Parts: sequence; structure tokens; C-alpha cells
Amino acid sequence: MKNVNVYGSGCKNCTNTIEIIEKTAKALNIEVMVEKITDLQAMMEAGVMSTPAVSIDGQLVHAGSVPDAEEVARLLS
Repeated sequence: MKNVNVYGSGCKNCTNTIEIIEKTAKALNIEVMVEKITDLQAMMEAGVMSTPAVSIDGQLVHAGSVPDAEEVARLLS
């Protein structure tokens, strides 16, 4: 199982990012545990400079925009 964190304020872009990750993971039969992180301190500790941002298993892999399904599939693989 992959641990995925989505960092952001809880805006529509953050919500869309979570939905894309969950749908893509399901389509690829990859188990994910997605956690939404809105705490500013946690974002700073993770090195997030722009949101929405995504980390997979503790590694920041995307920031600043909503990733499309193709990018999410690449990141999860």
C-alpha cells in the first residue's frame, strides 16, 4: 500500500487532486491510503512551497497544480 499525502488549504484543486489519485489508483489496482494535510507547519516540514502538493511514501513528487490522471499513474507506478 502506498501512503499518499495531499497538501493544501482544502480548496477545490486539493479536492480534485484527491479524487484523481483515488480514481487512478483504483483503475490501476494499486492500494493507496490518501491523507489530506491542511496544517501549515506540516506543509513547511514537508518542503511544500505551492499547493496542491502530493507526496508518496514520504517523498514530495508534485506541487503547484492538479496532476492529471496520466501523471498520477506514472507517480504511483
